[in-house]
Amino acid sequence: MEARFQREIQHGRYLVRHGAGEIWNWESPAGRIRWERRVRMLTRHIHPEMDVLELGCGTAYFTRELALTGARITAIDISPDLLAAARQQCRADNVRFEIQNACALAYPDASFDSIIGSSVLHHLVIDQALTQIYRVLRPGGTIRFTEPNMLNPQIAIQKTVPALKRRLGDSPDETAFFRWSLVRLLRKTRFRDIRVTPFDFLHPKIPTRFIPSVRAVGDFLERAPLISEIAGSLYIEAAK
Repeated sequence: MEARFQREIQHGRYLVRHGAGEIWNWESPAGRIRWERRVRMLTRHIHPEMDVLELGCGTAYFTRELALTGARITAIDISPDLLAAARQQCRADNVRFEIQNACALAYPDASFDSIIGSSVLHHLVIDQALTQIYRVLRPGGTIRFTEPNMLNPQIAIQKTVPALKRRLGDSPDETAFFRWSLVRLLRKTRFRDIRVTPFDFLHPKIPTRFIPSVRAVGDFLERAPLISEIAGSLYIEAAK
């Protein structure tokens, strides 16, 4: 297990050196639209009186938006290199950055009103992480995550072919989720009001001129039974 954590720390160093935003596909025109949508999904329930934990804050792409909610934000990552970059990118008074292992959180029980993250759970030992998330979440608190969907053909290939993972900048241990198995894990961890929704047919490499038409088709496909299951991402909502 320690070796896995060390590989994630090394991956954080790689991201900083090679441009995290480019590797995460947030910098293209379509990637920016995908990022903005995730910001709305992860922040729309947050208000200033809340204590919020962001798992896997990376270089603070989402942390900066979380800070605008006025909530008290604790943003964590296992990578010192990513956290150093995050502190440069976000200097808001309501945000504190900490090195933490999401599978062994150092916080007391019932510390946070909400726990959120973008593309972080698939880097973790998921059953351990969910146990910790549940423990530090207050009764009535909520979780919101966006994660890659293993039923999407491209995601399935990318997350299971080691050579392709390396070429695309993935960490060696990261994976993706099947919706039904994730629901089962959340139930096992005693979460309630569970919803895991497939979304996103907009690929980050789509040329700018095609974005409006691809978005329109994507909106239709997200509402289509069965076809929606192969969308690129999963939106995870649950409560304690």
